[in-house]
Formats: sequence, C-alpha cells, structure tokens
Amino acid sequence: MNVQIRAKDLTLNANNRTHIEAAIETFRKYQLEITTVNATVAAQKKGVLVEFDIHIAHEQPIVINQTDDVLDAAIDIAIDRATKALRRLHTKVTETQKGSVKDLETLDA
Repeated sequence: MNVQIRAKDLTLNANNRTHIEAAIETFRKYQLEITTVNATVAAQKKGVLVEFDIHIAHEQPIVINQTDDVLDAAIDIAIDRATKALRRLHTKVTETQKGSVKDLETLDA
C-alpha cells in the first residue's frame, strides 16, 4: 500500500502526521485490497481541509473531504468517515446475496 501525506499552506507537526499514519494502518483491518492512500491537509480561508483519497483494487476510489476550524477535529472526523465508508464496503463485499423465501428448497422428512 502506497501512502502519501501532503500538507498545503501549513506545516504538520509530528503528532498529527503519526495520527494520520496510524489511522491509515487501521484501514488494513477491513482486508480490502487498498493500493494507494493519499491524505491531503490544506489551509483554507475559514479553517482546514482534510482529504483522504483511498484507492481500492476492483472498486471505485473512496474520497473523503472534511473541513473544520480546528486541525485535530478535521482529522478525527475525516478518519471516522473513512472508517465508516470502508466498513460499509467491506460488508458489501463479504456478505453474499440474500435470496428470498421462495428460493428455499423444502426438506422431505
């Protein structure tokens, strides 16, 4: 998995960088074939923008944009939203199609 963390118009301290890296490592627990994760942190006029761009093999990429006044809050909310999206995709991929009751065969006893 390729990981790229970029900061535009601001500097990330070591705490924030390790927090993002640790969150990206937790994305592995969903056992999806994550090929690339791009995390971008950018300063805006009113706050901070955090963007996660997660590329998964054989699926559409997941893009999370989060804007907040506080950097730590924006990072945490973006991580929560990315985790939720990955969890939903994992559930969608792993669960089999559920058939109707009419498709069930009767057992002759």
